[in-house]
Amino acid sequence: MSVHSRETVYFEEGGPQHTDQTLALALEALRERNLGYLVVASGGETVLQAARRIRDDGLAAVQLIGVTLQAGTWQTYGEPDWGQLDEARELGAAILTCTHSLMGNVESAIRSKFGGIPPVELIAHTLYMFSQGTKVAVEITMTAVDAGLVPAGRDVVAVAGTGGGADTAYVITAASTVDCFDLRVKELLCKPF
Repeated sequence: MSVHSRETVYFEEGGPQHTDQTLALALEALRERNLGYLVVASGGETVLQAARRIRDDGLAAVQLIGVTLQAGTWQTYGEPDWGQLDEARELGAAILTCTHSLMGNVESAIRSKFGGIPPVELIAHTLYMFSQGTKVAVEITMTAVDAGLVPAGRDVVAVAGTGGGADTAYVITAASTVDCFDLRVKELLCKPF
């Protein structure tokens, strides 16, 4: 039986001030596990930082996927920084903007119009019990599989945050939304308390 141990980092509070350390932990896990995919929730800045680090650390074989907020939420949360996203693309990142699988989809519209809570939002709120970044890390992993950017069944490092930047990272076995219960959250690298 194989046993793996790793120190997990817990931040006192969430927020973008932990982006550098979170990305460092993510890249360390990519190297140690020889993983080929890094999926990052970003409006521009975090995926650009990740792209620069991948380049500077000689991890050219790593496929970087930046997942933005869906266009339907831009009125509330603001548009991504297209200049930063374009620069990340130039450094090899794929940028994905699409409907979120757990929140902000058709089921959310049904809740808003008719009340109640749809099953998929129960999943989202359960993940929120761990942290906002946990929910987003799971969601962006499924989104990347749905878009054909990550093969189902592959281990990825998923990076997300609390209200911007990055403070959460996991090693996750990827699955699509239609096979969401095949997704495995394998290893916590860091997250806020």
